[in-house]
Amino acid sequence: MLNYHHLLYFSTVAKTGSVVQAARELGVSQPTISAQLRLLEESFGEKLLVRRGRNLVLTDVGRLVQRYADEIFGLGRELVDAVKGRPTGGPQRFVVGVADSLPKLTTLKLLAPALDAEPAYRLVLRIDKTERLITELATHALDLVLADHPVPPTMKVRAFNHLLGESDVTVFAVPALAERFRRAFPRSLDGAPFILPTDNTALRRSLDQWFDATRLRPRIVAEAEDMAMLQALGQRGLGLFAAPTVAAEVIKRQHGVVSVGRVAAVTERFYAIHVERRLRHPAALAISEGARSELFA
Repeated sequence: MLNYHHLLYFSTVAKTGSVVQAARELGVSQPTISAQLRLLEESFGEKLLVRRGRNLVLTDVGRLVQRYADEIFGLGRELVDAVKGRPTGGPQRFVVGVADSLPKLTTLKLLAPALDAEPAYRLVLRIDKTERLITELATHALDLVLADHPVPPTMKVRAFNHLLGESDVTVFAVPALAERFRRAFPRSLDGAPFILPTDNTALRRSLDQWFDATRLRPRIVAEAEDMAMLQALGQRGLGLFAAPTVAAEVIKRQHGVVSVGRVAAVTERFYAIHVERRLRHPAALAISEGARSELFA
């Protein structure tokens, strides 16, 4: 049987990163917490916390246990509320990992069906490198990962790629630059000031291949891994930039830019990555169906 006192001590240490701080919050001695942490780890047969510098951090198994602990104690609070006649039934958590290379405006469009789903979900977003997110997905710390490329073959994890759709890209710029480079597009891009994603992104690789194939050599004035930052630089008039056409109207409205031209030969794909071959979570199904029937239709 799971000892819930042990689980509470573990959860408090995980959140504070310190046995000392956890003991202060719980009003018990440090040796008591250390001893009960050891008992919990022995009962699972796994290490849940490891020391990193002065702090204790979660292992992969520890992250899984912490997620369940949050849900268990959340249910406990609901039970107390129910007995005392207070409103209960808060929305269920839906934890999504979002690759940091994904355009944020497109990501928002992808997530819209989950935000509008009934019953409502409490959406939790974690933004990180795709590989780290997939590792968390494998330990069930995430319900879904949204990324611009499938699981790399070098990663030995059981996960499945669900293609949501693909979009060609449009080149944007502030009106003054757009007027200058719209004529003779795309040949006009040769030597044009361009803001590119960094070379670890799928979009950058696709753009580089297209530039090579068409023998275009834009003048790279800046590179940004974060698409929101890249578009903000474009908004300042630093140079032209490319983004998925599917979000073109939102990008133009939000950043005050206009279209220079559309590049059908460059496409960006969007994936929902899950630990199961078929998507079953209602919010994940809503994202998938919305993407295929509306966003990329």
